[in-house]
Parts: sequence; C-alpha cells; structure tokens
Amino acid sequence: MNKKLLYLTLLVIVLVLPTITNAATATDIATAVQRAAVGVGGPLIVVGWVVAGILYLTSAGSPERTGVAKKAAFAALIGTVLVLLSLGAVGFVRDLFGIPVENSPF
Repeated sequence: MNKKLLYLTLLVIVLVLPTITNAATATDIATAVQRAAVGVGGPLIVVGWVVAGILYLTSAGSPERTGVAKKAAFAALIGTVLVLLSLGAVGFVRDLFGIPVENSPF
C-alpha cells in the first residue's frame, strides 16, 4: 500500500472519526471536520510554502530542482485550497439542512 495513503487514512481515523462520533448534529460534524482540517492543515500549509520557497531559491537554475520546487509549490497550493474549502463547509451544511444562523455555533 502506498505510504502516503496509509498515513492519510490513519490521520483521518485518529483525528476526525472521534470528533464525528461525539457530534450530535450535522453542523457539529462539519464544525469538527473544519477544526481538524484547519488545526492540522494550517501549520502544514505554512511549512509546505516555506519548503517550496527554499527549494526554488536553492535550485540555482537547475531544471530538475526547479521542477521539484514547482511540484512542492503546487502541492502547497492544493493544500491551501482544501483548507479554505473546509472553512466553508459549516455554512454549506447549515444551508443544506436549513439550520437557522441563530442556532448555529458560528
């Protein structure tokens, strides 16, 4: 099995599933997933952008090393988009189930 897929699956099992099982409503589940994504993904995104920048700065014009830096920047961009999408998950679930804003935790 691919190690990245295994680590991602274990991360979901350890961080997300306990919060989902303790949640009472769909909004609680979305809030738990959002907090886990931002709590884990936020620092990883910062590290990813810093590593991509350092790789690009130290590539010294080498096409191979520049390609690695571009792949790292693309991975950091995808991670940023995923975390930003998770920020909108609570509002989406609230609208989907028709939960009024005054009853929501946000």
